[in-house]
Amino acid sequence: MKPQLALIGVPSSAGGRRTGQEGAPAAFRAAGLLEQLRAEGLDVADLGDLPSVSFRPDPEHPRQQNLALVVDVARRTADRVDQALASRRVPLVLGGDCSLSLGVIAGLLRHQSRIGLLYFDGDVDLNTPETTPSGIFDGMVLAHALGRGATELADIGPRHPLLSAEDIVLFGFDVESGHIDSAELEVIESERMSKYPLARVRENPAAAARDALQRLENRSDAIIVHFDVDVMKFSAVDVPHPQGLEFESAFAALSVFVAAPTCAAVVVTELNAERDPDGSLTARLVHGLVKALGRRN
Repeated sequence: MKPQLALIGVPSSAGGRRTGQEGAPAAFRAAGLLEQLRAEGLDVADLGDLPSVSFRPDPEHPRQQNLALVVDVARRTADRVDQALASRRVPLVLGGDCSLSLGVIAGLLRHQSRIGLLYFDGDVDLNTPETTPSGIFDGMVLAHALGRGATELADIGPRHPLLSAEDIVLFGFDVESGHIDSAELEVIESERMSKYPLARVRENPAAAARDALQRLENRSDAIIVHFDVDVMKFSAVDVPHPQGLEFESAFAALSVFVAAPTCAAVVVTELNAERDPDGSLTARLVHGLVKALGRRN
C-alpha cells in the first residue's frame, strides 16, 4: 500500500508579526506540491484549506496580540488534523505561522497519548506573555505546549500541559542569531528538552537527525515533525537566519524525520509568500519536500 497523506492548508499569520504567511498554502499549491507528491508515488488526499486569517495590529493587547484569532486557528487545525487521522492518513500541514502547531498537537492527542515533537526551527519559541518583547504568539508556541502563558491557548487540547519537556527535541536552533531572548535561554537551560543547536546539526545533519529521532522514539509512539523554514538560509520568512543551515543540509535532516514510521504529522511553517513574488523560493521548497516525503515510499 502506498503511504497515505492528507494535505491541509492553514493560511494564517494571526500569530505572526506581519502579513504574508497566510499566503503560503496557496503558494505551495501554485508551485505544484500536490501534483508532484502524487507523481512521486504518494497517496495524498487533499483536505483543503482553512479560512484565511491575516495578522492585524492589536495595540490593546501588546503582550497577547490576536489571542482569539490564534486560538480559533489552532482549534480549527486540531479538528482538521483529527479528520485526517480518523481516515488513517498522516497530516501534511502547510502554514502559516508556527502557532498552528499547537492545533496539530491537540489533534494528534485525540488519537495518541505518547507523542513527541521534533521542533526543527531556528528559534525556540519559549516566550510567554510575561516575557515576550513582541507580543506575537509565533514566538510562544513551545511555552504554551508546556502549559504556560495564556490559558485559552494552553488549554486547547485534551490534557494540560499538552507536552512535557522530555517530549520535545529542539533541533537546529540558532543562539548566535540574537533572536533567542534571555528568558528563553533560561528555559533552555532549566528544562529537560533534548537540545541539538545549529552548530551540532551543521556538522552532520543526517546523523544528528537519527540521534534526535531515536531519543524521541524511546518514549513516544507518534512524532510530530515541525519544520520552520527559517532554520535555513532562506529569505522568504519573517525573521531570516543568514547563518542558518544550507538548504541541502536541512533537507538531509528532514528526510530522516519524515521517513520514520513513527512520523504521525508533518508541519511546514513560516514561508512568507509576500517575500517570494516570483515563486522561485517556494518552488525550491516544494522540490525538497517532495523528495523528502518520497522516502516514505
